[in-house]
Amino acid sequence: MSIPTAPGAMTPDWLGAVLGHPGQLRGFTAAKVGTGQMCDSFRLTLDWADGVRGPTSVIAKCPSHDEASRHIARLTGTYVKEVSWYREFAADSGVAAPHCYHAEIAGNDVDFILILADLAPARQGDQLAGIDAAGLTPCIDAAAALHALLWNDPRLGTLPWLARDNGDVVRALFPQLYAGFRERYAARLAPAVLDLGAGIVARLDRYLAREPAARTIVHGDLRIDNILFAPHGDACWLVDWQTLGRGSGAADLAYLVGTGIADPAERAAADRPAFDRWIAALRRRGIAPDPDALWTDYRVGALSGYFMAVFASMSVERTPRGDEMFALMAERPARQALDLGSLDLL
Repeated sequence: MSIPTAPGAMTPDWLGAVLGHPGQLRGFTAAKVGTGQMCDSFRLTLDWADGVRGPTSVIAKCPSHDEASRHIARLTGTYVKEVSWYREFAADSGVAAPHCYHAEIAGNDVDFILILADLAPARQGDQLAGIDAAGLTPCIDAAAALHALLWNDPRLGTLPWLARDNGDVVRALFPQLYAGFRERYAARLAPAVLDLGAGIVARLDRYLAREPAARTIVHGDLRIDNILFAPHGDACWLVDWQTLGRGSGAADLAYLVGTGIADPAERAAADRPAFDRWIAALRRRGIAPDPDALWTDYRVGALSGYFMAVFASMSVERTPRGDEMFALMAERPARQALDLGSLDLL
């Protein structure tokens, strides 16, 4: 059987088997969930035979219905990275992430399926509304758990899907994508925010070639839209592992803070305390970080949210929510980068 890349291609026999109860699933219903533009996700509500103690629902993650999104995913290895994360690391990582029942991808690097635990009533973060500094506390701890996993670890260079270098693709595409981004958002974003992108283009080679103070595994798109929060906000789970790579954990953290906190004054007040909490969390996990060098990484990392906003907004299916989300994803970290003097460090 070929990989079922949408609920309509799945059968109860196939789904029951991958969930460990072959021949025991009578049927299921599917409903779209999430706001992701690179993949499509569905909640599958399951009807088990009497006496079967299987999950009542699961999440199926599939390739995007949008051809442009699938193309960029193939080009950058996006789907390969997420499937590989669940296959090779998630279960034993100690990182707060959904349990994976099944992960499969075809040789074309596009057709894939993930069957994940449904973490409801956990809620997805709201990128448009943002979050306050206190709400980020469990996210900072979860990020530290991820970053401690391969801190300066030789395996960073031996895993093909993680070591994949998209620098040439990014170097070729970013200037033209920025030109389109600037035109699209000329009436929405302030000149200083738009001009930051021109500064990145002018320093693009230095930005892409910069070596971090410590190299580790990074989420790459660590924002609250990609985090599920427990009902009371005291715990969280990281999701959407499509941008995994090697880089600076401090940059991952700056991205989280810079894109997540809506109020510029509150964000400015949160930068250093969030960083200090992350450093303390790393130390609890046996890492001996260099705070001064990593603070420089954090300051440079403030550019990463803006960078992602430009690259992603011009590469995936366009939607009204997406337009505003990407505007905010550029605006908030742009203010952060300007406050921290990020371009001056390149």
